Amino acid sequence: MTDEQSMQIDESQPAPEVAPEVAPEADGAGSTLPEATVGGADSARQKTQLSRAFGEDGALKTHVGGQALLEGIMMRGKHNWAAAIREPTGGIYVATHDLASGEKKNKWMYWPLIRGCRALVESLTLGYKALEIAAEHAFVEEGAEEGIVFDIGQPDAEGNTEQTLVGKDELVKNIAQRILADQNLNPFEVNWAEIRTELGKATPEDELLLVKAKEAEKQAEEIVNKIVAQKAKNRQIPAPTALKDSTEAGLDSANTANTAAAYDKDDSDDTDEEPLLGKGAMVTAMVLGLVLGIGLFVVAPAFLTNLMVGEYDSNIVLWNVVDGLLRVGVFVGYLWLIGRMKDIKRMFGYHGAEHKAIHCYEHGLELTPDNARNFPRLHVRCGTAFLIMVMIIAIIVFTAIPLKALFVAWGVPDGMLKLLLVIAVRILFLPVIAGLSYEITVKWAGNRPNNPLVKIILWPGMQLQYLTTNEPDDGQIECAIVALQEVLKREEAEAQKAQESTFSILEPAAG
Repeated sequence: MTDEQSMQIDESQPAPEVAPEVAPEADGAGSTLPEATVGGADSARQKTQLSRAFGEDGALKTHVGGQALLEGIMMRGKHNWAAAIREPTGGIYVATHDLASGEKKNKWMYWPLIRGCRALVESLTLGYKALEIAAEHAFVEEGAEEGIVFDIGQPDAEGNTEQTLVGKDELVKNIAQRILADQNLNPFEVNWAEIRTELGKATPEDELLLVKAKEAEKQAEEIVNKIVAQKAKNRQIPAPTALKDSTEAGLDSANTANTAAAYDKDDSDDTDEEPLLGKGAMVTAMVLGLVLGIGLFVVAPAFLTNLMVGEYDSNIVLWNVVDGLLRVGVFVGYLWLIGRMKDIKRMFGYHGAEHKAIHCYEHGLELTPDNARNFPRLHVRCGTAFLIMVMIIAIIVFTAIPLKALFVAWGVPDGMLKLLLVIAVRILFLPVIAGLSYEITVKWAGNRPNNPLVKIILWPGMQLQYLTTNEPDDGQIECAIVALQEVLKREEAEAQKAQESTFSILEPAAG
């Protein structure tokens, strides 16, 4: 069962804190605080971000990772993932979704090498879903400047619930339509009545319908004003409760009471909005993105290398080295170019915020912007290192493949056919390269940041983080903390359940 939940966090309230367990001190004597808070901020600033990322890696290693979004961050744990989006109104929209682990059914997908491919596919899929949520909530339509949170339905049969941000005018319209529906009046007929009135062809029935629509709108506006007043007092209140409170305050009528009750029943089929991207559109977007990536980072470098070096089998080592260097160059240039864009700069700031929040948790500190701000924006277990490792390992793997012997055996002539076969082999071996890169970067190097060899291996990826991260502001760090807390709360709950289950098994039966 997939559990989906969304909520609104008001900026004026402090974010709820989930106090992580304090990690053991790294050296058994010194403090776990970063040098910026122990040895002074000036001495910490003198260090580079790179040296601080290695030197201040927390003792509490976490499997939680994240991804920067448009005005937000997605964090992922073992059991769920959460997206925290900064809305134009200043609040933070939070959506949490369960992760359905297939390890029990498909253990082979968690074997070495294979698990890297699985992780890559899952990351791409969740990334697209999180980006869709960000696109829906990072921007609001005209007229929705004054945001109000209200429930659009009770949990369905699978336990899914959702809240959404709407403007005051939209909420008034929704409630007015409910009032008309309680009077057995079709809101669509109101639209036709308005059109006929504008054309000068209104009937007496149209005039009566428009009068009732005006009355419903006035009544709805009174209810919404009550909600706004209550929200200002309590900072956040679901609409069904506010509607009931408004009827108790003297704004009730039979229709208004029915309208309030209507918000309490499950009518998600009527009120749920369609997502910006359906499943088909999401698959299409992922496929197009994959095709573009292959074209930009596999096909284009291969064509350029063939022009610069000549036929593949004329000098295999040189051909693969030049091809790999061109691929890295295209990738770095691509990141540099998109990093000049205003929205991407903001996204890279959220990437830095993600790293700071993770650093803060791994040091066992309270998750606050003040604590997280002191940490470096680079992190040794960042996925950027994985991407650059893919390109480096690709040079080694492609050089080791005996393509020249295959060309001779198959009688492949020089020219375009040979180049296309080289490109095809590169595409086919991408899963192998991804698997190897995952094992080296994530499973081995990520847990040994102080190993001199690891520092050499991770150095290119750490350098690349200078392009993919920016120093975040406190608002961005707050988003990262909120998303991280949602995942940590679930991790703690699952750990507690597992502990209780163990105790129940060990406890002897009564009698």
